[in-house]
Amino acid sequence: MKYDVVVVGASAGGITTALAARRFYPDKSILVIKKEDVGIISCGIPYVFGTLKSIDEDLIPLDMFFKPTGIDVLVDEVTHIDPKAKLVRTRGGEEIRWEKLVIATGSRPVLPQVPGFDLDGVHTIPKDYEYLKELKERVKEAENVVIIGGGFIALEVGDEIRKLGKNVTLVVRSRLLRNSFDPEFSEMVENRLREAGVDIVYGHVERLLGGGRVEGVKLVDGTELPADLVIFSIGYRPNVELAVKAGLKVTRYGIWTDEYMRTSHPDIFAVGDCVEHRDFFTGKPYTLMLASTATFEARIAGANLFRLQIVRENRRTIGVYATHVAGLTLAAAGLTEEAARKEGFEVIVGYGKAPDKHPAVFPGTSMITAKLIFSRDRGAILGAQIAGGESVGEMINVLALAIQKRLTASELYTLQIATHPLLTASPVAYPILQAAEDALAKLRT
Repeated sequence: MKYDVVVVGASAGGITTALAARRFYPDKSILVIKKEDVGIISCGIPYVFGTLKSIDEDLIPLDMFFKPTGIDVLVDEVTHIDPKAKLVRTRGGEEIRWEKLVIATGSRPVLPQVPGFDLDGVHTIPKDYEYLKELKERVKEAENVVIIGGGFIALEVGDEIRKLGKNVTLVVRSRLLRNSFDPEFSEMVENRLREAGVDIVYGHVERLLGGGRVEGVKLVDGTELPADLVIFSIGYRPNVELAVKAGLKVTRYGIWTDEYMRTSHPDIFAVGDCVEHRDFFTGKPYTLMLASTATFEARIAGANLFRLQIVRENRRTIGVYATHVAGLTLAAAGLTEEAARKEGFEVIVGYGKAPDKHPAVFPGTSMITAKLIFSRDRGAILGAQIAGGESVGEMINVLALAIQKRLTASELYTLQIATHPLLTASPVAYPILQAAEDALAKLRT
């Protein structure tokens, strides 16, 4: 069996690569190899514990994507990549030859080896249908749920489980969402979660308690928390084993790729959680695991498989985030103020605050708080953070583009916008423009 393009993995990155390859190279044969016969929408996983009725409501409709486009799918697991022979072998005994290969193997959750990690009732949040199906049942049976971690998944899962009437405690080493938001935004989401009934405890886990089945969590300071279910949500590791065995260049952050998403083998590409990323501002390598980033890289890879197209060049990565927790939407892009200062930037910060409808007496109105970080030397935007109603989730994309295009505070201040009383903040008090104006005033002092 031989295909022009073989994609290993069928989450956001794998799907998007295959679809982009089909659009740019309509005459090429394409095969996607995936481990499970169902695909989970990764970003929707927290909501299977509350808002969604079942995990089946969080499945990727692969047939809708692939059947109309003539992309073949094989449900099997790739166990070996032979770069010289240009073939892959599967657990099911298949040998498939390829002209171009794309690795989109994603990531797996971290489970620290603290004493008691192997007790019954201790879990992570993998992208695994059967595992999540069982975990959902365990959540229903539990009364006291302890979630260890302070990132997006931990907060979203905790918020969903508390909606079921469970006692939820978050154990956090530092402030919430530290890598993406500055302290004032961490405080906002912490206050919302506490008001919603989620307990938040700061500390380090010493051990998990119980004989055979987990009964509690002991922290280094001696605090003991009752728990009949513990969920570790402290991050994910890139799935790079296939790449390592194939002799590809792999760093501590993932599979190395160039600006066209090619690996150290010119006919093997890689995208998504499994690859190393380079920061937009510093060029430093780091790990970034976002479906939006995976699809960005996948579009580049798919377009460049058989000929390089400069318009698809990857000019480093901007982290762009959004979440909705306890009725509060938060979004961020680029560097935080803390990170910018740590990297040596002299910064100016501008703030804006306004209701997301005008007049503010409209039902459902929320206050938007915006924070923009600019470099003092030329006024270029380095980062943005927003909190408020659901419109914030789209507003951040404007700011991500501004960062990508290196717009200045004065350029943002003169941004031409659409407004409507029911849909947006007032044109007189638009939070992004307010924050840019605030920064401009400070730049001139």
